[in-house]
Amino acid sequence: MDISGNITGVKYKVVLTEELKQIDIKQFNINEMPATCLLTSKKNTFAISKWVSPKRTRSYPFERVYNSLVIAKKITVIPIIKDEGAQGDRDFIQWDTVSLMSLLDVFVIFAYYDKAEINPRNKQKITNQQFNNTYILTKIKEIEQYHSSALHWNLNELNTNFHKIVDKAKSAYLKIEKTTNVTLHNISGIDKFKERIGTDVSLFMNFSREKAKQAQAREFVTKQPKESLSTLSKAKITITNYLGGQYFFTVDEVDFDKDTIYLIEGKHSKNSILPSKGDIKDGLLKLILYSNLTDVKVNGNKIKSRPVLLLTSSLLKGCVSSLNNKQELKDFLNNNNFSSVQKELIDKLMTEASKNKFIVKLQYSK
Repeated sequence: MDISGNITGVKYKVVLTEELKQIDIKQFNINEMPATCLLTSKKNTFAISKWVSPKRTRSYPFERVYNSLVIAKKITVIPIIKDEGAQGDRDFIQWDTVSLMSLLDVFVIFAYYDKAEINPRNKQKITNQQFNNTYILTKIKEIEQYHSSALHWNLNELNTNFHKIVDKAKSAYLKIEKTTNVTLHNISGIDKFKERIGTDVSLFMNFSREKAKQAQAREFVTKQPKESLSTLSKAKITITNYLGGQYFFTVDEVDFDKDTIYLIEGKHSKNSILPSKGDIKDGLLKLILYSNLTDVKVNGNKIKSRPVLLLTSSLLKGCVSSLNNKQELKDFLNNNNFSSVQKELIDKLMTEASKNKFIVKLQYSK
C-alpha cells in the first residue's frame, strides 16, 4: 500500500512542552549545553537544540526539536557527518532532514566534529565527539542578524557554504584519526558525498531521496522493538511539500473506516505503563506532518485522513482514547494506577490532540 499527501503549510499548537534551561551566549558551549535550551543575548532569545548524529533515527532528535517549537526563533545544530570508526557507523545528513526543519521554521547550523576520544569499550571506535564551538557561535551570531526565513537560510547555507563545511569535517576526521590512532572509514567516501551533492541543491535532494527510499523499504519489512501493533499493517507514505521537499516515512499501522484512513504512529513499552516522554514526543513530531496533510491518496485514490498516536503497554488494562469523555478517561487512569505525574502528561497530551485534531489512544498490548 502506497500513501501520498501534500503539505501546503504547517499549523500546530504545542502543549507537551518542557521548561528549558536559559544560557547566556557569553557562556555558551554547544558541547556542554542540554539537548535543548534557551540561548539569550542582549537583543534576542533563541531555542537551540542539537543532534548527536545526522541520522534522524538515533537519539531522539525529533524530541529535541519538538521541545524548541514554542519559541519564535528556533535553531538546531546537526553534524553533517558522523564517523564512529571503520568498525562502526558513518552517517551523512540527508536533504529530507533539512527540508523538514525548513518546514517547521527551524534554522539549521550544519556543523562538524573536530575532537574525539578512543571508545573504552571498543578500541577500534571513537566516542565523545565534540563540535567546533567557535564555528557554531559564529553561525548563531549570523542568524541573529538574519531577517529572512529559516527556509531561505537553510537553502543559502547549502548553496554557498556546504562544501566548505564538508572540507572542514574531512580535515577534522583526518586529524582525529591521527591523534586517536583509530582507523576511520575511507576518506574517499566523504569526497564521493561531496561530489554527488555537487553545487546544486537539486542533486543533494535526489541523492538523499534515493537513500531515504532505500531506508523506507528496509523499515517497511522490519518491526521495531518499540512497536506493538494490532495489525502490523505497515504502509509507505510519501509527503510532498510546497518547498519541493519529499519525506519518505513508514506509517506503523493504518486502519480504515468508510472514507477515512487512520495514520497510526505506535509507541510501546513492556516494562512501564506508558512509553517514555522521549518516545511520545518523537511520535508527535511525525503527527505534526500528518495533521497538516492535504490531498491524501491511497494507491492513487483520494481519501480523508486522521492521524493517531497509539500508546501501548504490556501492563495496561483496557483501552481509552481522546474521543472518550473525561469520566471514562479518569476511570481508565485510576484503574491502571497512573501516577499524578503520568496523569498530568496524559492530560496535556489529550489537550494537544484536541487542539490539533488528532487522536491519542492508550491500550493493552503484549
